[in-house]
Amino acid sequence: MADLNEVRLIGRLTRDPELRSTPNGQSVCKFGLATGRKYKGQDGVLCEETNFVDVSCWGRLAETVNQYMKKGRQIYVGGRLKFESWEDKQTGQKRSKLNVVAENVQFLDGGDRHDNNERGGNDHPHTQMDTSYGPKPGAYENERFDPGEPPF
Repeated sequence: MADLNEVRLIGRLTRDPELRSTPNGQSVCKFGLATGRKYKGQDGVLCEETNFVDVSCWGRLAETVNQYMKKGRQIYVGGRLKFESWEDKQTGQKRSKLNVVAENVQFLDGGDRHDNNERGGNDHPHTQMDTSYGPKPGAYENERFDPGEPPF
């Protein structure tokens, strides 16, 4: 049986995107995403749960997300899960986390037309951006900003 690693999420950004460049000049952007779910518990009471997910994207997609998105904006993210592990420089402890590498996104709300902030206006040129033409999955997996920091 074939393996499948696919993630599809709709949520709101928990912080403004952070754009960086790798030593070889490749753009990478990271942001937090909150996704919610409502359900009825066994006692019939309506319950809510929120999950917080770290997301990273690369190349032109990273630049576009950084330019047009901001905290609170709603976004669709399609991508894959990636397990990261590293050793904390300060404590020497092994750390790990699971995050999402976005391969395509869709901006779901138009933002505020009167927003004077450079981010978040609704004049973005594309409501959807697909990076299937971009780098192959895993092409930049070994890129790190600081070996002691979490790699996203």
